[in-house]
Amino acid sequence: METFVISCDSCVMDGTAACGDCVVSHLLAPSRPRSFAFTADELRAVQLLAAAGLVPTLRHREAA
Repeated sequence: METFVISCDSCVMDGTAACGDCVVSHLLAPSRPRSFAFTADELRAVQLLAAAGLVPTLRHREAA
C-alpha cells in the first residue's frame, strides 16, 4: 500500500501562519510528532473533507 509521508521538518511552511491552519497540525496536535504518513485512501478522504470545508487544507510544501 502506497503511503505519503508528510514531514514538518521538510516543509517550507513550518513555523509560519499557514502551519497553524494546516490539517496536519490539527491532526497531530497536541503531541505534534514531526511527521505523519497517509495512505492514498486517507489522503483522498482528507482532501474531500477539506473541499467540503470540514477540516483545514493540507498546506505542506516540500522544500526544494
